[in-house]
Amino acid sequence: MGLDLVLSVLALAVITLVVGATVLWRRGGRAKQVWLMLLLAAVAAANLAIWLVPDGSGRVPAEQVPG
Repeated sequence: MGLDLVLSVLALAVITLVVGATVLWRRGGRAKQVWLMLLLAAVAAANLAIWLVPDGSGRVPAEQVPG
C-alpha cells in the first residue's frame, strides 16, 4: 500500500467524520460523540498537514519517503 493511498483514505476519513458529526448533531445525537468525532477529524487533518505541507526549504515530507 503506497503512501498516496494512505493519505487519500485519511483525507476521506476527515471529510466523513466532519459530515457524520454534523448529521449526528442535527439529529440530536449525544454531544460527547459529536465533539469526539470532530476532535478525531482535527487530529487526522493535522497529521495530513504534517505530511503534505512543505517545510522551510520547500520540501514535502511525503516526497521524501522511498518507494
